[in-house]
Amino acid sequence: MIAWRITRKVNAALHQRRRRGAFRKPFSGKSAKRLLLLTIGERIPQSQIFPFHYYSRDFRDALDTEIREVEISDYVSGFPNGPRDATTVCFQTPFDISDDDLAHTMAAIRERNPAARLVYLDWFAPTDLRMAHRLPDIDHYVTKHVLRDRDRYKKPLYGDTTLMDYYGRKYDLPHDETRFPIPPGFRDKLHLGPSFVTADFMLPAFAAGQRPVGPRPIDLHARIAVGGSPWYEAMRAEALAAAESLPDTETVTGTGIGHHRFIAELQQSKICFSPFGYGEVCWRDFEAVLTGAVLLKQDMEHVETQPNIFEPNETYVPLRWDLSDFEDKARWLIEDETARDRIARQAFERLHDYARSGRFAAQMAPLVA
Repeated sequence: MIAWRITRKVNAALHQRRRRGAFRKPFSGKSAKRLLLLTIGERIPQSQIFPFHYYSRDFRDALDTEIREVEISDYVSGFPNGPRDATTVCFQTPFDISDDDLAHTMAAIRERNPAARLVYLDWFAPTDLRMAHRLPDIDHYVTKHVLRDRDRYKKPLYGDTTLMDYYGRKYDLPHDETRFPIPPGFRDKLHLGPSFVTADFMLPAFAAGQRPVGPRPIDLHARIAVGGSPWYEAMRAEALAAAESLPDTETVTGTGIGHHRFIAELQQSKICFSPFGYGEVCWRDFEAVLTGAVLLKQDMEHVETQPNIFEPNETYVPLRWDLSDFEDKARWLIEDETARDRIARQAFERLHDYARSGRFAAQMAPLVA
């Protein structure tokens, strides 16, 4: 664990140095295609960007593409000596960007890259497509997760996310009805990318393929933060209560620990309970797989991801959304070591295969083709 922490810190420092330097240089002109990433420098959106650099050699060799990255706030503010004349521009925006700021952003991108195809990178937690109607001129819309039944996007929501709709109704909370329009032809632009497996501390570890082994004295890991919006607080409080009510088990709850300790605990845990957050897919889902714990969470049948770690009782164990089967499922996993090992191993191997194969470049090839 100490060696992993040191390696992670060194690699993160080197990557940030490149983001401030080499990644911001003008294109060399040595490749036929030029991919410009205009990004947000925070942890969640950067998990969507890291694989472009990690697999940059695959983009160069297989797709004749060189890659540059500039923070979008810098690029829109001017940055006169940065990369331009890209053949593809992939860009992120803040979650709550105003119409005026979005128009200014689009104008700045187009002015310096007049012939580029434009790709929006939706890094947000919910499964909605809230930016679809605001970006009529893009060529592709990349999301990390999408509703399996696309027709659900035609229906209004009680609130503005699938989870807000369900839990708002369940707890009788006052939400406004919301509909995010889906423009004609948008489905042809929709492109499914990977989720948190591509974070900087996970992707190299999955590629290395070393699933942790050893004793797992913690039966159930359930460090669940509760505070937030009313529907979120009610949902998370219910999840925490379910975890704390499990009798005669070694259960870890509470919050306020560092990430390294969190990962170390998961490596010693049989089960990781990863309830929904502000979106269905969470960091913890992939951290559980990375550390060899069995992922236990509400049923994910309605969500499509790629790579998919939500295959019932094969790569995770689903729960009813009301958690009425929580004790039965948790007790089964605690007592059945063979099932635990099989599920955890298959989930890890699925992400190891994805990371090792370099499929990311092929998955993103339509963006630059």
